[in-house]
Amino acid sequence: MLTRKQLELLDFIQKRLERDGVPPSFDEMKEALDLRSKSGIHRLITALEERGFLRRLPHRARALEIVKLPEALSRPGFSPRVIEGGAATSPPAALPVEADALELPVMGRIAAGVPIEAISEVSHHVAVPGSMLSGQHRHYALEVRGDSMIDAGIHDGDIVVIREQTTAENGEIVVALVEGHEATLKRFRRQGPMIALEAANPAHPTRVLPAEAVKVQGRLVGLIRSY
Repeated sequence: MLTRKQLELLDFIQKRLERDGVPPSFDEMKEALDLRSKSGIHRLITALEERGFLRRLPHRARALEIVKLPEALSRPGFSPRVIEGGAATSPPAALPVEADALELPVMGRIAAGVPIEAISEVSHHVAVPGSMLSGQHRHYALEVRGDSMIDAGIHDGDIVVIREQTTAENGEIVVALVEGHEATLKRFRRQGPMIALEAANPAHPTRVLPAEAVKVQGRLVGLIRSY
């Protein structure tokens, strides 16, 4: 038996799909169910998946397959469809990446622009293809805010997958902790005793800081975009 919130979410997703042919965003689902955070939506989706009503497709950004509807929501002529960033389609054949997909914690937002306060609390989780992850390294994800890395193909709202490490080679895109309290996503360049944090947007200047003021917290290894 589903809870009232689980029924509400499943009904909302199905109605939006029927009306628009595209899925609601996590923010829209959060507002529709009057929840305080997107982590609540993540828990509801996980519960619906465990009960066989939804199936997540981790190799696609924000894609869900409605497998079935409970009797209380059943509609004549319903057939399972995949919802993603475009029109509804028939569910595709399973891809190998689904088997090794892992869920990573999203550790809040990272600035691709003016540095913001460093965030170290999990806001929700995201499914990531195993091909993005390497070896025994720890990984985490961050939501991008800002446009300073847009010429590197990183847009506002993207989810970046980060391999946790404390060193970087010149030219790598890293999460840098500046002066112990500001986090930013930039291209790393060592210049003698200084570190340059380069933007990928001419509108944003390069920041040059003493090496001791910059601590590398991880390197970019993947990106997930919702349409």
